Amino acid sequence: MAKAKVKRASTVIDMTAMCDVAFLLLTFFVLTATARQPETLEVDTPASTVKEKLVGDNIGMITVGNEGKIFFGLKDPAVRRETLKNISAKYKVNFSEEEYEQFAASEDFGVPVRTLRQLLSLPKEQRKVEVQPGIPVDSTENESNELYHWVQQARLATVKVNRDRENEQRDFVNPGPMQVAIKADAEEKYAVMNLIIETLRNQKQNKFSFITGLRAE
Repeated sequence: MAKAKVKRASTVIDMTAMCDVAFLLLTFFVLTATARQPETLEVDTPASTVKEKLVGDNIGMITVGNEGKIFFGLKDPAVRRETLKNISAKYKVNFSEEEYEQFAASEDFGVPVRTLRQLLSLPKEQRKVEVQPGIPVDSTENESNELYHWVQQARLATVKVNRDRENEQRDFVNPGPMQVAIKADAEEKYAVMNLIIETLRNQKQNKFSFITGLRAE
């Protein structure tokens, strides 16, 4: 008895639809991704084996380098704006609405309060580290220690902004107090680092992070 021959079906799979989906996803991520802004003060951080990462926008970053220059930056634009309002009242330096917008769009800065308006008047490409002498810091809690008041007012601004968001957005999760991180050059002198740590301790900010580069264990 002859066996019936079964016709073999084609095993070719049409990948056209899959390619279309892949390119659509790629286009979406390219168009919605935010480009990383270049740092004004670049430093060569010391190496460590710690793999913990700072996440979120609830961070105040103190950058130290270039022979003791101190820069300060906040990730959240709303907190930047509120912090500048507090500093304006503290040092009695008035800023225009345009200057508030420019400051809110700035990643970091390193100038005394009295010359901040001059910095904001420059185009972004001209706000290089060479024209920024750094934020003044000392061992006191006076107005001469401007880093002390920038950190303090940023912490207060973070609390206010997060509280306002809680009232406006039901699904908003309050991230809590502002985290403080220090990113210093590996060759930075101890005296400058000691002033920064004392500045934080003077306002009971005893918990902070050091940014390091990852090395092999």
